[in-house]
Amino acid sequence: MGHRARVSSLLLCLALALVSVDVVSAQQKFGINYGQIANNLPDPTQVAGLLQSLNVNKVKLYDADPKVLTSFANTGVEFIISVGNENLQTMANNPGAARQWVTQHVQPFIPATRITCIIVGNEVFSSNDIGMMASLLPAMQAVHGALGDLGLGNLVTVSSAHSVNFLATSYPPSSGAFQEDLAEYIQPLLDFHGQTGSPLLINAYPFFAYEASPGSVSLPYVLFEPNPGVRDPNTNLTYDNMLYAQIDAVYAAMKAMGHTDVGVRISETGWPSKGDEDETGATVQNAAAYNGNLMQRIAMNQGTPLKPEVPIDVYVFALFNEDMKPGPTSERNYGLFYPNGSRVYALNAGSGGGSGPGGSFNPYYSSMFSSSSQLAITFPTGVVVLFAALFL
Repeated sequence: MGHRARVSSLLLCLALALVSVDVVSAQQKFGINYGQIANNLPDPTQVAGLLQSLNVNKVKLYDADPKVLTSFANTGVEFIISVGNENLQTMANNPGAARQWVTQHVQPFIPATRITCIIVGNEVFSSNDIGMMASLLPAMQAVHGALGDLGLGNLVTVSSAHSVNFLATSYPPSSGAFQEDLAEYIQPLLDFHGQTGSPLLINAYPFFAYEASPGSVSLPYVLFEPNPGVRDPNTNLTYDNMLYAQIDAVYAAMKAMGHTDVGVRISETGWPSKGDEDETGATVQNAAAYNGNLMQRIAMNQGTPLKPEVPIDVYVFALFNEDMKPGPTSERNYGLFYPNGSRVYALNAGSGGGSGPGGSFNPYYSSMFSSSSQLAITFPTGVVVLFAALFL
C-alpha cells in the first residue's frame, strides 16, 4: 500500500471512529442500499463500522457477498440479500439449485448475521424476457421451499423487487392497475405473497418522472416540498408528493386483483446529485432535498393517504457513489457518500431545500469531514433515520 493509500485509509478509519450520533428513537424504518459496482470502495469491515456508528441497522445487498455478511456478524444489522436474474431459470427448473444457493449463501451466516429477506430477481418484468418472467415465481417458490427444508423458513422471507413501471395506470392512485400483459405473472405472484406473508417490493424514482417531463411535473411535488397537492377525485384523498401516490397506486392495483393482504415496501428510491446535460433535475440541491425531506417523513412514522396507519418502509439508494456503473452520469451519482467517506452533500432532516457540498444544515447534519477530519452526524431528538444506501 502506497503512502497516499495509507493516508486515505487512516482518514476513513479516523472518521469512522469519531462518528457522533444523537438519535432518540423508536423503531427505525429507513434502510440503505449497499451497492458495490465500483473499484474504489472501502473494505466491508470499515463500512460495518460506519453504519454501526450511524445507528443504521437495515441494509440491502444486490448479491450475497460473503465478505460483507461476515463483516457484519454480531452487529445486529438486518440484511436483505439477493439472487441475481441469471439464476432464475436454473432455480425454477431445478429446486436443488435453490437449496444449494441457500446452503451456501444463507445457512452459514445465520444467526450471527441477521438475514431477514431474500430478493429473488430484480425488475424482471422490465426485461421483456418471457422465459425469465415465467421463471420468477417458480424460483421464488424453490428458495422459499429450501428455507423451510433447512429450518430457516420462520427467519427469512422471500420476495422480488419490481420497477414501479409494472403499472399501466398510476393516476389517480385509486385507478392503479398493472400492465395487462403482466397479469398472468403478477396474479400468482401476489397469491404467493399473500400465502407467505411477504411484502411486495417496488423500486420507485420520482426523479424519472420529473426528468422526463419537467414542464408538467411539479418539482416541489416530487421533492416533498410545500405544494397544493393533487386530489384523487375517486377518494377525495390529497397527495402532496409523488412517491406516496405511487405506493397507493400499487395498493389499488393489488386490490383490483383481489389482494388487500400484501404490504408494499420501497426497496429503492433516491435522487442523483449529478447527471448529463439532458438529465434535468440531477443536482446536489435536489438530491439533498429529496432524501432529507423523505427522512423527515419516515421519522414521523407517516403513512400514505390511503393507509395512514401503516408507516412507510423505505430503502434509500444508495450508500456510495459507484464509479463503474454503466449508463448515464446519474447512475454513478446516487450515493450519499463518496467512497473515501466524505459526504456528497449536506442533508436536511428538517425543512425542505438542499445545499451544495459546502453547505450546512446544522444541527441536523453537520459536515462529514471537518477541518480535524471528524465525522459528525447529529439528528434532533425524536428523529429516526435509517439509510438504504447509506441510512436505513
